[in-house]
Amino acid sequence: MRAPTAPRAASCRGFHYVWSRSDLRATLIMLFLIGTFGLNFPIFISTMAVGVFHTDARGFGLLSSMMAVGTMSGALLAASRERPRFNSLLAGAAIFGLGCTLAALAPGCWLFAAALVVIGVAALTVMNTSNALMQLSTAPAMRGRVMALRLGVALGGTPIGAPIVGWVADHLGPRWALGVGATAGFAAAIVAIGALSRSGGEAEHGGHHSQKSEFNLPQQR
Repeated sequence: MRAPTAPRAASCRGFHYVWSRSDLRATLIMLFLIGTFGLNFPIFISTMAVGVFHTDARGFGLLSSMMAVGTMSGALLAASRERPRFNSLLAGAAIFGLGCTLAALAPGCWLFAAALVVIGVAALTVMNTSNALMQLSTAPAMRGRVMALRLGVALGGTPIGAPIVGWVADHLGPRWALGVGATAGFAAAIVAIGALSRSGGEAEHGGHHSQKSEFNLPQQR
């Protein structure tokens, strides 16, 4: 059966719908913070590899591979979960900030590589969990508009943040650039904590019966 669609004339209805829901609003803000200032892995890895650890192309390739190990592990962990939870989004943001902090403080290349694995797991957790939560908790008539906003925020922020992170890496050093990513992760976690506190902890119990309720997911049978 074909899902109902929203009226075409309501061009801003998707944005208003998202902003009226504290769970969706918090998720989009978190995605903007991490997507804009955190998902700049080419800058992080290349500047740390060349400017800090003075590695060659093989070292850069190894570090990129370690990041790939983290993202694959994050994807497998996401697939193993029975259902997405807002708490997983909060944990992913906090671990992302922690991973960037560890990477910025790493004294050696191998410890930096280990931190990249943590960052990769956290980044995939945030991206996959936010995608699932927004799809499952959105009214069918608004789902397409909401997911379009999510994609625009998640991917559209990186071109804005990349020059800023690059400037920081160039003028203050690569470790400070990773500090920007860490700040974004911790800020996103604070946004999630604020949303949970306003909701009265509803996300911890897996949702309620109304699709309009915040932090609500349909019950599995």
